Amino acid sequence: MEYIRLGSTGVMVSRICLGCMTFGKKTDSWQYVLEEAESRLFIKQALDLGINFFDTANVYSKGVSEEILGRALKDFARRDEVVIAT
Repeated sequence: MEYIRLGSTGVMVSRICLGCMTFGKKTDSWQYVLEEAESRLFIKQALDLGINFFDTANVYSKGVSEEILGRALKDFARRDEVVIAT
C-alpha cells in the first residue's frame, strides 16, 4: 500500500480510503446497504491490505455506519493505527 502525508500533520494515510456510506441496516428507504456482518468483511480486508484511512459520517445510514466502523475497528485495529474522516 502507498501512503501519503495528510497535510502538514505528519500523519501518514493510505492513498486509498474506504468509504463507509453503504454500511448500515436495510430499511424501506435504504435498500442498497451492507449490513454489519458484510461490512466487517470489507473493513477487515481493507486493514489486511494496508488501508488505514476510513470515511464515515453521521448521515450515512442515520449514524449506523459510524457504529459499525467503530465496532469493527475496535476488534481489528488499534485506534492509533487508523485515520477516520467524517
